[in-house]
Amino acid sequence: MQQEPVIIVGAGSSGLAMAACLYHHSIPYIILEREDCSASLWKKYTYDRLHLHLDKQFCQLPHMSFPDTYPRFISKHQFISYLDDYVSRFKISPLYRRTVESAEFNEATGKWTVKARSFGSGEVEEFIGKFLVVASGETTNPFTPEIEGLDAFPGDVLHSTQFRNGKAFKNRKVLVVGSGNSGMEIAIELANHGAETSLVVRSPVHILSKDMIYWGLILLKYIPVNMVDALLVMLSKLVYGDLTKYGIRRPEEGPLSMKDAYGKYPVLDLGTCQKIKSGEIQVLPGISIIRGNEVVFDNGETHPFDTIVFCTGFKRSTNVWLKGDDCLLNDDGISKASFPNHWKGRNGLYCVGLSRKGLYGAAGDAMNIADDINSLL
Repeated sequence: MQQEPVIIVGAGSSGLAMAACLYHHSIPYIILEREDCSASLWKKYTYDRLHLHLDKQFCQLPHMSFPDTYPRFISKHQFISYLDDYVSRFKISPLYRRTVESAEFNEATGKWTVKARSFGSGEVEEFIGKFLVVASGETTNPFTPEIEGLDAFPGDVLHSTQFRNGKAFKNRKVLVVGSGNSGMEIAIELANHGAETSLVVRSPVHILSKDMIYWGLILLKYIPVNMVDALLVMLSKLVYGDLTKYGIRRPEEGPLSMKDAYGKYPVLDLGTCQKIKSGEIQVLPGISIIRGNEVVFDNGETHPFDTIVFCTGFKRSTNVWLKGDDCLLNDDGISKASFPNHWKGRNGLYCVGLSRKGLYGAAGDAMNIADDINSLL
């Protein structure tokens, strides 16, 4: 049994931000991580060409700025280097290879008991803390939808977390399922390397440039979100034109409103639209069924593929191990309450980075939580 005032679950960017903010207040903590390294999503499960989609001013963690030499849009490798330096500066030492099996508040002691299984010994270890911070992240467990016939598909099936680059897919027929930022960027990576690329776009999607979203976030400080949304949609129409003839529809709701309400991020275009217009990337509707290597789509069309890459997001497992919480997180492990009052629950329970506000939101959460814990102590 180990005891510290605070137990943090997760050593991704949110957990690291939380640890640094507690360090800033000289508050001891334990941080538990199921992988064998910090920031494992960035180090082990992202594609090579990935860059942060937002300007660096919206992405730095508390108490440590990015180096001045970094560009506006930081590469995956630069961000990993920054996180490693962050760990060193704030002396963060996670307990790795610990999978949390349960976390429960003890009314008699007024403390949280967290049980985690060690991959090394196989034993269940017990941790006690007055405060529990859920920092397990929005991108926890890769999700692949159930599709009839997928199990019998003879080609390769990947989740986006397994994709690195397009070099191995030249001249192959590849279907990318999912039209979020990962799907759009993996599609252009495949097309650039000579793959015959198709992209499933089931739902309406907003497409913006990086500069559009940058100025949109700046304007949000001064004018209402509906006005910013109207401006962004107008600019998107001017730049990208009518995309319906290519199989892409715009939602009725504005891009920033949708992000706040449903966590659905607008797509930041890196050249995918041009390749769709030129025919280098084919847009297809939802999948109906898979028969051998043939995929049948909702419009009745059938196309053969060698590989399917699922860019279909993640699910959270918080509801499996977090016991007795009925007010902080929903069944999908996302904050129930609206921003900015989403990070504090009852009995010393907090969450960081679960409000669909990205790195910027996680940084704010960590500072608020550390200040709150410091005041209570």
